[in-house]
Amino acid sequence: MKHRFLVAALAFAAVTGCAGNAPHIAETGSTANAQAIEAHMQFLASDALAGRETASKEHEIASLYIASQLQALGLEPAGEHGSYFQRVPMRKARLAQDSAKFVLHVDGKSTALAYPKAFFTGPSMQYTQTDVTAPMVFAGYGLVSTEFGLDDYAGLDVEGKIVVILTGRPDSLPSEEAAHLNSLKTRLAAERGAVGVVTIHTPKQEKSRPYANSLLYLTAPGMEWLQADGSPADSYPNLKAGAYVHPDAAAALFAKAPLSLADIFTQLENKQNPKGFDLAVSATLQRTSSHEEISSPNVIAVLPGSDPVLKNEYVVVTAHSDHIGLSNDLRSDDKINNGAMDNAAGVAILLETARLFAQLPEAPKRSILFVVVTGEEKGLLGADYFANNPTRPIEALVGNVNLDMPVLLYPFADMIAFGANHSSLGKVVEQAAAKEGIALSADPMPEQAIFTRSDHYTLVKQGVPAVFLMTGFKSKDPNQDGGKIWGSFFAKHYHKPSDDIASLTKEYGPIRYDAGAVFTNINFNIALDIANTEQRPYWLKDSFFNGVFGKSYNREAVK
Repeated sequence: MKHRFLVAALAFAAVTGCAGNAPHIAETGSTANAQAIEAHMQFLASDALAGRETASKEHEIASLYIASQLQALGLEPAGEHGSYFQRVPMRKARLAQDSAKFVLHVDGKSTALAYPKAFFTGPSMQYTQTDVTAPMVFAGYGLVSTEFGLDDYAGLDVEGKIVVILTGRPDSLPSEEAAHLNSLKTRLAAERGAVGVVTIHTPKQEKSRPYANSLLYLTAPGMEWLQADGSPADSYPNLKAGAYVHPDAAAALFAKAPLSLADIFTQLENKQNPKGFDLAVSATLQRTSSHEEISSPNVIAVLPGSDPVLKNEYVVVTAHSDHIGLSNDLRSDDKINNGAMDNAAGVAILLETARLFAQLPEAPKRSILFVVVTGEEKGLLGADYFANNPTRPIEALVGNVNLDMPVLLYPFADMIAFGANHSSLGKVVEQAAAKEGIALSADPMPEQAIFTRSDHYTLVKQGVPAVFLMTGFKSKDPNQDGGKIWGSFFAKHYHKPSDDIASLTKEYGPIRYDAGAVFTNINFNIALDIANTEQRPYWLKDSFFNGVFGKSYNREAVK
């Protein structure tokens, strides 16, 4: 069966626009083909690609397939050296599992925490050996924001110390702004001279992502892209230690503190923001890591624009091609994390979006840059490398439409548009969705910090307005509860071997490739609108992200 799927998908290399099941788009005469999406997904999510682990042979095959599809459509290479590829130099680091040590020192008594039941850690991207003994300081959530009046480091001296922080952030923060602030925790600690960061798993986090789930990835390697001098990006030489601690074990860190960890958790339940204080204890954190220099490709192609001036500006359409490879879960005989929804579906929709653009009677005014990135599952690596080393000038990238994990298990009736409310793209998204009879809804799970967990975020940090669409929780089928299906997928199949076509079909019925066609039409119309509108997208004046990143992007007065 697998081989038949591969042959069928490869034979589909030059898909032409036969009629699919998706609604008609009156403005262009183009409509997405559900069969094309199906064929791409069957290939990319097949067992033969072994989960598309970053830098694996199978991911290289997936990248070659994607490049071939874009070439067959007539798109031009936009990678390096006249090719469709941008090689991303990386460091791959592995933790020696028996080397991880966390020893707590209280009143002269030393107690070792059990690995990984009580704590776990990852490899160091900078050092092969780390051994840190230092005092510990509690810093609440570890957040700082002048815009929201937050400074969890106020009055604290963390120079040369290990900072202890809570996972998550205050519920009072808006979802996308909170997600951005949450992503800065490591940098904030490093900038204040900390030598380590210990994060405490909270009861709230346990409800959405159990501690035990993280243990499934203990042996997975860490990766980071390398700068021109060979150093890993986002590296902080003074920050040598890190650990993630189970709440039962973390209680001992507060043995000499003015408040117990139970008191802190009570504050969280009451929506209070805990204040920081010296813990009056110290700890030793040790680990041994091995390093390997590798590379993995981004695939980049361009459809040149038709306007003599605007063709030098680019609408960027992104999706990630990698997944997490093989599982080490001994409870399952199936070890391949196929990544059908995450993100074979997103890449399939990008390829079908590219076909719609390639078949337009006339190219849009601006150029369309298709960037299929690697290493998303390792920390947005390929996207971040591209954002810092773009193959077209960064100031010429006017907007980004990102595709990541559309859940095609029910005929969705609404969508969540992350980032749309921060820029002029909001109205564009609303209009494109309305053409397909799709409503927009607010983020139903802000605690997941989804805005910072996909590739668009790397371009946002460069000042580029971006939108990332997710299937909403409403279904057009009254017999299907979209929210329940989405939640079930996330709880049972996300980042697991059962995110494959056969398993999902068995549980939820046939994959809704027709919904994928609707998704494609919406994303196509968003990108088309951006490409043909004279004024480039802009951050809204009162947007948090305009204040943080807008100055590096806006060329005109925001409205």
